[in-house]
Amino acid sequence: MENKKKNPLATIILSVISILWMYPIVLILFNSLKKESAITTSGVFSLPTGETWNGLKNFVASVTQMDFLKSFWYSLVISVMSVVLILLCCSMCAWYIVRVNGKLSKAFYYLCVFSMVVPFQMVMFTLAKTADTLKLNNPYNICIIYLGFGAGLAVFMFTGFVKGIPLEIEEAALIDGCSPLQVYFQILIPILKPTIISTAILELMWVWNDYLLPTLVLDIKKYRTIPMAVQYFRGSFGHVQMGPMMASIMIDIIPIIIVYLVCQKHIIEGVVAGAVKG
Repeated sequence: MENKKKNPLATIILSVISILWMYPIVLILFNSLKKESAITTSGVFSLPTGETWNGLKNFVASVTQMDFLKSFWYSLVISVMSVVLILLCCSMCAWYIVRVNGKLSKAFYYLCVFSMVVPFQMVMFTLAKTADTLKLNNPYNICIIYLGFGAGLAVFMFTGFVKGIPLEIEEAALIDGCSPLQVYFQILIPILKPTIISTAILELMWVWNDYLLPTLVLDIKKYRTIPMAVQYFRGSFGHVQMGPMMASIMIDIIPIIIVYLVCQKHIIEGVVAGAVKG
């Protein structure tokens, strides 16, 4: 195997882009450690010093105010339930689309793909009314709405990957006495692992950080996800508690970063496999 030559110019460009991409996160972290008076227009870009250092007080304030732990629980429940439902239903759907390969299944596939380009703003008002009618306006049922909006990307990725799985593997399992469900859970799921992980990460980042859909659907007085709770650090007359707000944003970012770092080796592999195979 030939050794790939490193391109110094590409390395420099990508390193600069990475630094620029990470800069806002680092800026939020620095400001979350400052005193409220130090987070001003002129001092927002400065490093925390002895006079401006506030330690973890902002993080304590962000947790104790606005029922932040309850908001964290709602975000966790919504994200986990939504992602699990999307992965389960969309992988089954993609398997059906590929193996049936009929006109109806192809039409359904193209409808799923088309849904990715439909702006959310076109349906958000009718969606809010429908969610109230069907009692989907709570953290434990809103996952059904996320399934509808997340199905497009998931079906697209799973369909591309399933096309590359030889049909003979499934036929051999059926001959050995497996039921269709056993074929799905014992044969297909292990093969789909890279795509499952990459799709889960993409969907998790979307659901966890989503602000607009929960705000429209949920009762904001009873249920607040983390992005919703962050907005409540705005007081009357435009006053904003910048320190606790910055700390709450960091608390919101950290779980996603941890999950991404743990699963990063599977992400590119799954995206490429789902988009290219077949």
